[in-house]
Amino acid sequence: MKIQELAIQLFGRVPGLTLLVCFVLSVSVAGQTVGPRQGGAATGSGSSARGQSGGEGRGGGRVGPEVVMYADEDYKLGPSDVIEVIVEDATELSISYQINSSGNIPLRFLGTTQVEGKTTDEVAKLIADGLRGRYLKDPKVYVTVKSYNSRTFFIQGAVKSPGVYVVPGRPSLFKLITIAGGLQENHGSTAYIFREVKPKPEKLETGGQPKTTGSGEALKEIVDNAKGNDKATEIVGEPDYELMTANIGGILRGRLNNNIIVEPSDVVYIPPADVFYVAGEVRAPGQYQLKQGITLRQAISLAQGAPFKAKLDKGIIFREDPVTGKFTEVAVDIAAVMSGKKEDLAILPNDVIYVPNSAFKSVSAAFLMALGTSAAYRIPIGSR
Repeated sequence: MKIQELAIQLFGRVPGLTLLVCFVLSVSVAGQTVGPRQGGAATGSGSSARGQSGGEGRGGGRVGPEVVMYADEDYKLGPSDVIEVIVEDATELSISYQINSSGNIPLRFLGTTQVEGKTTDEVAKLIADGLRGRYLKDPKVYVTVKSYNSRTFFIQGAVKSPGVYVVPGRPSLFKLITIAGGLQENHGSTAYIFREVKPKPEKLETGGQPKTTGSGEALKEIVDNAKGNDKATEIVGEPDYELMTANIGGILRGRLNNNIIVEPSDVVYIPPADVFYVAGEVRAPGQYQLKQGITLRQAISLAQGAPFKAKLDKGIIFREDPVTGKFTEVAVDIAAVMSGKKEDLAILPNDVIYVPNSAFKSVSAAFLMALGTSAAYRIPIGSR
């Protein structure tokens, strides 16, 4: 039985259950964007930088990641970034390059050049110095970033400005949340960080034919590459992810051991807060936000307690299996828990707490109410 149907059967019209939507782990970063200092130029006479690449699409909206720079540093290039090199009066040298995993680009005439960790200004000067005197007398070189791929961070869920951000360095989880505008009011207490790891050997495919001929040697080559022991063969395969969690409530309370460092290409997902339901013979049935550590006693208190006709010793918690989605019934003596005779129970996401009605108490309450009303009419005024 689905939770919405179960909840409606138990206590009628209740706001719909908040469903935790699985976050798509694969996000495509496309287009160009303007960074604070993404363009660099080097010339023989020290002229200024040429025009920068645009970041607006035809509709005027942002089509690339948000670039966040600190005032005291320029963007440093990294693997997978795409840069455009323009050499005046040498169109054969003007081309776009994607930085490989080793941080190099295959420059024409100059050969393989290390650019990882350098700014666009530094790369422009490096190329100009290499061409000066050997290929051009007074080379004018311009370098711009066409696509930021090496310092991208993804954050989705219950933050005010979810999206893709380019941040220098290695920001902490708290800093990335701050960059994304902070938390929404309905944020959950746990952040999930999905980190890409090297694919397992059995999932890998080689981009070309293995260098070795024997099947055993070919498999060894794939395994060595997966472990990083062989960089000569390019491996193409579905990436694996490892999941890490961090307690946001702990960070906000100063427990900074939860403030983990976020790596480039990490996907941070902060789900909305979970909910639970209280139904049946309580004064305020409905849906409640599940805060960390909430118990059965607190849940009944949030529902403003139970009236006289409630059968508290026969309470039921309908608990959802997170894997199968099926519900199991957990019998609970709510009266004993409320009085401290039994241990309090922790409430889990999507729990439905049901307090049944006592038929005997209902009849007794109706009888006593009627008896009390009739007795009041029969008592003489003077004797009151």
